Order: sequence, then C-alpha cells, then structure tokens
Amino acid sequence: MTVQPLLSRRHLLTGGPALLAAGLTVSSLASHGTAHAQTPAPKDPRLASRIVGNVQAPVLVQEWFSLTCTHCAHFATEIFPKVKEQFIDTGKIRYQFHDFPLDQVALIAAMVARSLPEDRYLPFIESLFSRQMQWAFSNGDPVAHLKQEAALAGIAPSEFDKISKDMAFGQELYQLTQQDGQTYDIKGTPYFRFNKTPFAQDPETLEKFAELVSKA
Repeated sequence: MTVQPLLSRRHLLTGGPALLAAGLTVSSLASHGTAHAQTPAPKDPRLASRIVGNVQAPVLVQEWFSLTCTHCAHFATEIFPKVKEQFIDTGKIRYQFHDFPLDQVALIAAMVARSLPEDRYLPFIESLFSRQMQWAFSNGDPVAHLKQEAALAGIAPSEFDKISKDMAFGQELYQLTQQDGQTYDIKGTPYFRFNKTPFAQDPETLEKFAELVSKA
C-alpha cells in the first residue's frame, strides 16, 4: 500500500476518505446509509470528545486533522507545543481534537489512537506526527509501519488487527467525518474554528494563532 505524495495530504480526497483497509470502502459504508444520514451522538465511547484545557476558558479552539497530512504535522510539531504552553496550560483556551482522516492509513491511525485510554490519545498522536515521515511516507507498507508505532504505545499486534478490522467503529468515524465536512464545508486539513470563527489552513506561526484567539 502506497501513500500518495505529500502535497495531496492538504486537500480532501474526492468522495471522502478512501477507507480501503479491512473492507472499509466508501461504497460499503454508503450502502449502510452512512454517507448522507444525519449523525446522532456517537455510540462508540472511543469517539467521545477529546478536549484539553480549562472548562472555563473563554475560547474553544477546535482542530480537524488527518494523521497523514504534512501540514497538520507541521502545526502539531512546530506550533502546538507553544500553544499548549502559552494558551492551554494558562487557561486561555480549551482545545478540541477532531480526527478527520483523508485516507485509509489515516483512518486506521485515528482508530488506533482513539482505542487507547483517553489520557494516552494526545501523546500518541503527537508521536505519530513527530515520526510521520518514518511510518507514513517511508518505503514499504505504511500500515505495517503504523502497527510498529502502535506496538511502541502498548498495542499488541493482535489488538491492532482487531481495531483495524472493526467495521462498526470505522463506519461511525467515517460518518462523523462526513457530517463535519458538510457542516463546516471542510475542504482540507488542518481546519480550525476559534469559537465560531473558521480558519481553513495551518496558522504556521504562534503569532498568527494568537491573533486568531484574540479575534474569537
């Protein structure tokens, strides 16, 4: 399995995520009525909100990201650590993570991340972003490389296989992705909302991020 070139990761793939792994194809999900259905609250507890920060913070920042998106990796590795230190840890913002997989590899990565205990979700996605070139874009099968990354996080190979083949879990994550894409007109990742103000690209600098927070 080959992940497409880096620049393809910025824009949403036509027809939604190519959920080809473990039989999770777009056509199979559509046949189950997920492509256009209204999305209820997630049934799977693994899809519960992932939010960090003070619940009393005046600004809620939400990010939609794909774990195979190089622009998302730039933000995660270069900007987010400073955001956490200066805005989250100081109580200025709450921060919500939305998985928005753009391809089958990112889908499996998101499923694995959300199968970890909630307090290990953020460390795992931070690790995946910091090592993105090694597992997502190196030679060989990226899913096999991802399986190795998951093992480092304590997920046994048999558990990884079970997660990646969980059709119901994949369907519900796909459904949430489709609804968010339609609701917020998400064309690519990363995509942000600062309270109700959208910003559809990587802020690229802490100064720009701070400006967006101040205007929220």
